[in-house]
Amino acid sequence: MKVNRKASAIAAASVAALALASCASSDRDSGGDSSGDSGGGTFTFGAAGAPASFDPFYGTDGETFRPARQIFETLVDFKPGTADLAPGLATKWTPSNGGKTWTFDLKSGVKFTDGTPFNADAVCKNFTRMFDQNEAGQTAASYWADNMGGFKSKGAAEALYKSCAAKGANQVVLEISRPTSKFPALLGLPSFSMQSPTAMDKYKANQITPQGDGYTYSEYAKSHPTGTGKFKLDKYDEANKTITLVRNDAYAGEKAKPAKLVFKIIPDESSRRQALQAGTIDGYDLPNPVDWPTLKKDYNLAIRPAFNLLYLGFNPKANPALKDLKVRQALMYAINREGFVKAQLPEGAKVATQWIPDTVDGYNSGVTQYGYDVNKAKQLLKEAGQPNPTIKLWYPSEVSRPYMPDPQKVFQAVKADWEKAGVKVQPVTKPWNGGYLTSTDQGQADAFFLGWTGDYNTADNFVANFFGSPGGAFGVDGYPFGQTLLKEIKDADGIVDSAQRKSAYETLMGKLMKDYMVGLPISSSPPALVFAKNVSGVVPSPLTAEDFSTAVKK
Repeated sequence: MKVNRKASAIAAASVAALALASCASSDRDSGGDSSGDSGGGTFTFGAAGAPASFDPFYGTDGETFRPARQIFETLVDFKPGTADLAPGLATKWTPSNGGKTWTFDLKSGVKFTDGTPFNADAVCKNFTRMFDQNEAGQTAASYWADNMGGFKSKGAAEALYKSCAAKGANQVVLEISRPTSKFPALLGLPSFSMQSPTAMDKYKANQITPQGDGYTYSEYAKSHPTGTGKFKLDKYDEANKTITLVRNDAYAGEKAKPAKLVFKIIPDESSRRQALQAGTIDGYDLPNPVDWPTLKKDYNLAIRPAFNLLYLGFNPKANPALKDLKVRQALMYAINREGFVKAQLPEGAKVATQWIPDTVDGYNSGVTQYGYDVNKAKQLLKEAGQPNPTIKLWYPSEVSRPYMPDPQKVFQAVKADWEKAGVKVQPVTKPWNGGYLTSTDQGQADAFFLGWTGDYNTADNFVANFFGSPGGAFGVDGYPFGQTLLKEIKDADGIVDSAQRKSAYETLMGKLMKDYMVGLPISSSPPALVFAKNVSGVVPSPLTAEDFSTAVKK
């Protein structure tokens, strides 16, 4: 996850950390309650970044979705440790009308943690809320914008979503405007979690406004997220950077093993490692690959299957020099991706040749390759009449990502490579959820590092989220071929026959790597989590969608 957001109506709204509700103090020391087992206790996990808010509908990144996944549930889910669909709040689903009508049977006896019943009426109220967003919400809710394509007041005619109707208490019918490869899998995205209509009304969930470089969220998003999941929010101690969840003892199913789940936000990877060594946390995300051999000896290292991409994006509207294909090609030939993968990424990582992993239908083994060739890069820049272009190269701070363990080192590697080819590099950095995501999504960056961990196993989940919007981080509509690319992405997604759809994506991969070249896929790597020796039960997910309710401390 991490999507290119539409840079639309909110020109003034760009970046900034979003102030959530801050508690006066923390009542926990370090999460080191060793009594945690199947009977309760506290489990403390070191997170790599802070959430943007607690309303996943406006979320775009893993640090926002990590607590949301413990609080909320979705209509469809994924089998633990895989990207395969499984029942969620819906026990089954049936398509009809050529894939444009979907009937979902819902679990019965489920309630939100505020006591509101989960039923067909609640599902439709959620979809009505998501579809009916104000101008700021339409910009912030990029998962809906990128996947559903429109809102009630803007783009409704072109939107994928058409309607929701309750059929009794436990059956709901969703109408979509066209067949798509991503349905119903996209309903497993945390952004489309089912939230309590009562709580959303009470705390005005849709009350989102632009503020400076970011947004001001509702009281609901700050302090009152209400789902059907195994945990509920206790408090967010912003000063001490801890998010405390408590077990939902009324959960309709197997209860969480920890009584309390604490996410301690530690952006620096070495500090997370030190916290584990000191016993103040029970595990953490994204250990540095260079530490893996040591960690394997003394801790439980859980390696996720690689299902991600690190990429370098270009935006021709931010820097017109990038409109020239030869300039973009030169910038790609100038990067030593093999050297980068060997130096900075863990065992099992590899150079990415295209915009989807090799396990996704549509992967094309015959795409144009861009090996490291500084002389060719210089020649292409010379032919373009720009032997020494100036590029503002953006990278995030205060974060580690599954595909990008150390953003600053990624930046330094590419900067050094580009300078050898004669490129003048101007660094720009901002905190991940304090300006970087919003600014890049609004198309402010000439060149930028981002990545994507697949949400589910379709090519559309990758390419549509990268290039499926006309503006956004890539500024696709700034190219002469922009509208053609947008149409090709939409057409491929709508092909019902799986063999024909696979062929269409193979063709698209070839064009993206030869004719369009709107960026450069850099690498795909297996991220890891690490736990203390006495911890078990957490299943590593290729989607980074770990369920911490199964964590056990002995």
